[in-house]
Amino acid sequence: HHTSTSPKGVLLIIICIDAVAGPEGQHYWPKHYPYCGGAFQSPIDLKPGLLRFDPTLRPIEIQNYNLSPNEQLTLGNNGHSVQISLPSKMHISSLPQRYTAAQLHLHWGSSSRLTGSEHTVNSKQYAAEMHVVHFNSDKYPTMSIAVDKSDGLAVLGVLIEVRHYERGVATNDFSLADQKVQMPGFNIRQLLPARLDEYYRYDGSLTTPPCYPSVLWTVFRNHVTISRKQVLLN
Repeated sequence: HHTSTSPKGVLLIIICIDAVAGPEGQHYWPKHYPYCGGAFQSPIDLKPGLLRFDPTLRPIEIQNYNLSPNEQLTLGNNGHSVQISLPSKMHISSLPQRYTAAQLHLHWGSSSRLTGSEHTVNSKQYAAEMHVVHFNSDKYPTMSIAVDKSDGLAVLGVLIEVRHYERGVATNDFSLADQKVQMPGFNIRQLLPARLDEYYRYDGSLTTPPCYPSVLWTVFRNHVTISRKQVLLN
């Protein structure tokens, strides 16, 4: 898998469904979804020693990430991930095309598996991972149309560690599946690392079926740390 990397950047998109065991598990995906066995399959193990610096990559620039409390967001749990809808004014302005935000979601572990990030760094798996999903709005009118295009999506990935994580503290009981609630807007920028100029960059795919090779991945080099209390709030 070819990767082009620079210690600069952030952003990511994915449709979240946890891998399951048995005849519907990840190893069986390619039988029904050919892209899932392709060369661009995400996630990957990021190995900084094997990556190369790309001087052409720019720091990630994001616009309108500080949302007003008056802006209502939809928070939902689809049974596999907590997801927040995002307004279209949020976008990435440092890529060749404008990529408009659509949603952010989280991947995490469980009480029996305390690590749940999708990407790993030198085989290290983090407690959780956040993806901020954007689509190429210069070329495509909606994310559903962009999702299978080679230049359709850009995702900002944030690796998350939990301070004083204790066994038995699970994050996957946020709510019942399919439940949705309204929540006030907040500063999404505060969910990202302080530095947006250090990141891993590669061309990849959706991490679950149909695994379209449509994602420009930006995984921040620096992780963020949240408290155990914040995990419990989820």
